[in-house]
Amino acid sequence: MDLVVRASSAVTAEGVRGLAVCVRDGRIAAIEAADAPVDATATVELAADEVLLPGLVDTHVHVNDPGRSQWEGFDTATRAAAAGGVTTIVDMPLNSLPPTVTREALVVKRAAAHEKVHVDVGFWGGAVPGNLGELPGLHEAGVFGFKCFLLDSGVPEFPPLSHFELADALRVLRERDALMIVHAEDAETIDAAPPSCGRRYQDFLASRPRRAENRAITAVIDLARRTGARVHVLHLSSAEALPLIAQAKEEGLPITAETCPHYLSFAAELIPDGATEYKCCPPIREQANRDALWRGLAEGVIDCVVSDHSPCTPDLKRLETGDFGQAWGGIASLQLGLPAVWTEARTRGHDLTEVVRWMAERPADLAGLRRKGRIEVGADADLCVLAPDARFTVDVRALAHRNPVTPYHGLDLTGVVRRTWLRGVPVTGDHPHGRLLSRGEA
Repeated sequence: MDLVVRASSAVTAEGVRGLAVCVRDGRIAAIEAADAPVDATATVELAADEVLLPGLVDTHVHVNDPGRSQWEGFDTATRAAAAGGVTTIVDMPLNSLPPTVTREALVVKRAAAHEKVHVDVGFWGGAVPGNLGELPGLHEAGVFGFKCFLLDSGVPEFPPLSHFELADALRVLRERDALMIVHAEDAETIDAAPPSCGRRYQDFLASRPRRAENRAITAVIDLARRTGARVHVLHLSSAEALPLIAQAKEEGLPITAETCPHYLSFAAELIPDGATEYKCCPPIREQANRDALWRGLAEGVIDCVVSDHSPCTPDLKRLETGDFGQAWGGIASLQLGLPAVWTEARTRGHDLTEVVRWMAERPADLAGLRRKGRIEVGADADLCVLAPDARFTVDVRALAHRNPVTPYHGLDLTGVVRRTWLRGVPVTGDHPHGRLLSRGEA
């Protein structure tokens, strides 16, 4: 073997147990008892306070490269991912210039990432007005699915789909069994809500009401029923939509949903006025809503937890004025997702097996990454070491993200990532050895 990692505690599909993970040529070649004799070039024994996890999979990351790499970039984003135990990300098609809405734009995107990535990286395509004919080519080129908005995305080069345009796109994707991932907020509902302006968080919250999500998700479910296409609800914030999604699943519709660490960690009642680092769309809602999201996650209505890492430069957050109406909406959290979720999960009676299912196995399944997100023979040897009882205070200046802005700054979290391997090779941040993934090859 090239490497053996021995752990007294490791998270597998069968639960937490002691084992030795045996790696050859970047894959898990065997799983043995923790003390089994194995001939290997290198052996690592975890400390008593450490647990071995599969590398996490984050299918919702805005790298913003090329074109807006001052917001993030492939080098810094993937360093941050590895530092947080994430070994695979799937990059969103917008905020980069050009957006990934044509096959040619995908070539530009891959060129921007070439030899810069410290973890494995796949790509979503985009569905926007006028690019219906581009979807088959992007699918053939290996994107993992397609993202659309149902309202203004915040950047002019990625406009939203109308109800009829979404229906047409879903019919095209159904023919290829391709996935559509949807930013589900209803534009008419938000247009009718009070506008967001000023420093009061409650005013911003009122500008993005729950009913906007509920109405959009109802429409997406209806189109999934009519077209048979696979759909995925992004960054679920409104717990009122959980019964809609649960009923659609019971009906057998091909629908999944995700939520994000910030919706599970924060509550609107505790967000200070002017604290625009908390602004995201849809917004962080109240404590009772957060509790309901946790129940939906535990019951399997919500399938996975991913970051929606959407950073920007500090000036775009309007920190000097604290104006929620003017600030960019996005949370930077790629490095912090695991400890943020684990900190809250353990207080609610959840264990690491569940966290790994939400943050590794199910996101991998969503993207069709058959060899990712699990410790099993044949899987890629993507692993991370977590000290689940170790505590730390988030210092934004110590994060690998390009820009020092996050609402987690100063928060005490539990769970320290101490080591990460990508296909059996340590990720140190010095020598990028990540790969660019294509659907069907990963």
